[in-house]
Amino acid sequence: MGSRFRYSAILGVVLLILIGLATQVGWAQSQPAVTLPNPGINRVLFQNVRVFDGTSPRLSGPTNVLVIDNKIERISTSPIPVPADLRTLLINGEGKVLMPGLIDAHVHLFLEGVAGQAALFEAGAGGDALVQQVFRAAAESSTQMLMNGFTSARDMAGPVFDLKKAIDQGQLAGPRLWPSGAMISQTSGHGDFRTLDELLRTPTSELSLAERYGVGAIADGVPEVLRATREQLMRGATQIKLAAGGGVASVYDPLDVSQYTEDEFRAAVDAAADWNTYVTVHAYTPRAIQTAIRAGVKCIEHGQLMDEPTARLMTEKGVWLSMQPFLDDEDANPYPEGSESRRKQLQVAEGTDISYGLAKKYNIKTAWGTDILYDPAKTARRGRLLSKMVRWYTPAEVLKMATHDNAELLAMSGPRNPYPGKLGVVEEGALADLLLVNGDPLENIRLIDNPAENFLVIMKDGKIYKNLLS
Repeated sequence: MGSRFRYSAILGVVLLILIGLATQVGWAQSQPAVTLPNPGINRVLFQNVRVFDGTSPRLSGPTNVLVIDNKIERISTSPIPVPADLRTLLINGEGKVLMPGLIDAHVHLFLEGVAGQAALFEAGAGGDALVQQVFRAAAESSTQMLMNGFTSARDMAGPVFDLKKAIDQGQLAGPRLWPSGAMISQTSGHGDFRTLDELLRTPTSELSLAERYGVGAIADGVPEVLRATREQLMRGATQIKLAAGGGVASVYDPLDVSQYTEDEFRAAVDAAADWNTYVTVHAYTPRAIQTAIRAGVKCIEHGQLMDEPTARLMTEKGVWLSMQPFLDDEDANPYPEGSESRRKQLQVAEGTDISYGLAKKYNIKTAWGTDILYDPAKTARRGRLLSKMVRWYTPAEVLKMATHDNAELLAMSGPRNPYPGKLGVVEEGALADLLLVNGDPLENIRLIDNPAENFLVIMKDGKIYKNLLS
């Protein structure tokens, strides 16, 4: 137990050091420029904009939108009078499109920013020595995410609690974060990052590197699952994630393997329900998904290998499908050709078209996310991973999924939601997370592929982080 808290404290100190360095010298030149919010401005009036409100398949006519503090105060087709003082910023949209900030429902900030980061978790690989590089990359990824127009994200495994705190306190530019903490896994499961020579654990065994960092938490049996779930909640998890089946990135668990019993899942579900939040699980196969649903799990991450009975069950139980557009293309997570992970990746990619078809056929509540791993170059293409969804949905449906629908999934955290208020929509009373787009993304969704040029204004919580019209 002491080892867990010791490493948590170390990681927090390292992150604060890196934030201090960033404040003094700035992030790497490859990072997008950030307009630091002006604390003296508490009113922003967007004039003459067309609005995509997060739900409608059509834009509004010319509209004015007033933001006061961190909320949308008024939306009107008539002029909105505001005091002409230094605390008010007027933005003439000239017919450009105002829309909600984008939301990524499945990220791993700790895992996406450094290539080949799996070496961190290998015994004897010197993982501890890489921690500063990793946390700097995570901080830079969070800033880049915001500057790509993603104002909110659900982190699905990793030690991002201190990163979230730094963002929320204004020390670092980044999205709102809903952290899961460590992914809870059985021995041999998707979140067991140990190598074979680390097995034969005893009560006095040292924790593995991944456990020390808070990426995974190994728990077997109901008592251990209860403890691991409660530990993540104590650290600030907004929802709990368990590994229910085999994974692509993990070395020792084939895709067809089901992980955890119904009783073990139910233990996590009950512990999360005691904190008025929910459990989501990593799962691809029908058996893994159905076992988790029977235990009360509310969301499935991935699901590319599900079948029709599983899709029907998800609809009947109102379970979310948090899916990613995994295809065998240039956006696929990098794995060596001929490797077992590459073979599993191809199997998952083959199921993506089928699963999206089932999700549409059975009207499953569907969220969108990226699940970028070990590929810092791809973090700059987050919008591209969204626009490619037009393979299965209309542009309006895609943008609704990445705004309104994803926001509904975030809201399932209930009282554990760290940002009370309505997100994912442009309506009076909603939180002011907004993008001003140079063009109509309902007509040309590829506009979001180039946020540097096409996102003219980026606002989060009523604060402007980018303004090309000033």
